[in-house]
Amino acid sequence: MGATGENRGFARNRVVIVFFALSMCFGQNRSELIKSALSGDARSQLSLGELYLAEDNYSEALRFYRLAAAQKLPEAECALGNIYRYGQGVSQDYKEAVRWYKLAAAKGWPEAQFNLGAMYDNGQGVTQDYSEAVRWYRVTAEQGMADAEYNLGIMFANGKGVTQDYKEAMRWYRLAAEQRNMPEAEFNLGVMYDNGQGVAQDYQEAARWYRRAADQGHAEAQFNLGLMYANGQGVEGDYPKAFRWYRLAAEQGRSEAASNVGVMYANGLGITKDYVESLKWLTVAISEGDKDSVEARDKVAGRMTAQQIEQAKQMAAAWKRCQGKSNCDARVKQ
Repeated sequence: MGATGENRGFARNRVVIVFFALSMCFGQNRSELIKSALSGDARSQLSLGELYLAEDNYSEALRFYRLAAAQKLPEAECALGNIYRYGQGVSQDYKEAVRWYKLAAAKGWPEAQFNLGAMYDNGQGVTQDYSEAVRWYRVTAEQGMADAEYNLGIMFANGKGVTQDYKEAMRWYRLAAEQRNMPEAEFNLGVMYDNGQGVAQDYQEAARWYRRAADQGHAEAQFNLGLMYANGQGVEGDYPKAFRWYRLAAEQGRSEAASNVGVMYANGLGITKDYVESLKWLTVAISEGDKDSVEARDKVAGRMTAQQIEQAKQMAAAWKRCQGKSNCDARVKQ
C-alpha cells in the first residue's frame, strides 16, 4: 500500500442556483402571490417562478421568470440562465444561458458572475477561455463566495488562465475551507501540505486537513487518511484506524481503498484475518478498475477452498448490487 499525494483535479463546472424561501421573504399564500405577480410585482414574479421550479412546473417557472426579467431583475435573469443551462422545460441552450448570465452579471449579481466564469471555464456557450473564467471567479471570490474561492484555487494550482502559483492556490483553498468547511478545499489543502506545494511539507497538517474532509464523507480524503495511519505519517501508525478509513472510502467506490481493505484482511492488519472478506474486497476492487489487485487476489484465492471462493464471489456481487444503498444488508457495518 503506497502513499499518494495526487491532486485529483476536482471538476470546476459548478453552477450556482439560488432559491428564495418564500416563507422567509414573503408573508403571502399562493393566491396572494399569484395576484401580486400578475399585477406586475417583479419580486413576486421571481418568487412564483422559484415556487413553480421547485414543483418541476417548468413552463410556469419560465413564464414568471421572464416576466421578472423583463423588469431587469438580475435574479430572474440568472434563473433563466439556469433554465437554459439545464434544459428545464426548454431545449438545453448554453448560448442562451450565457446571454442571460451576462445580463445579470452586468448588474452585479454574484451567482450570475460565478456561473459565467464556469461557462468560460468549461467552454459551454462560449469559446473556452480560462483567463475570462479566472476574471469572473475572482470577481465573485472577492465578494466571499466559497465556490469561487475554491475554483480560483484550482486555476492557480493548475496554471489555467494564470501563472501557476501554489501559494496563491493555497490562499484561496484556505478561504473556501474556513468560510464553509468545504471538503474539496480541505482535501486539496491536505494534498498541498502532503506534497509541500506552496508550503513546507507538513504531514501533521496534511492529516489534519484530510480528517476535516474525511469527517464530511470525502472519499479521497478518507483514503489518504488511511494511508497516513498505515504509514505513520503525520499521525501515529495505527492499522485499525487505517482499516476504518480505507473501508469508508471503499464503500464510496474508491477502488484502491477496496484493494487495501482486501490486503489488510489477508494479512490480519487492523482486523481479524479473513480470506473470504479479503477475496471479496479484492474482487470488488478489480471490478472497479484496479488491475493491480489481480495478483493479490490470485494469491489469496490460492489459500482458499472452492467453497470459500464461491462465497467470496457471491459476497462481492451482492456488494456491487447494493453499493450506495445505506440500508443494504451487504454493506459493511461500522
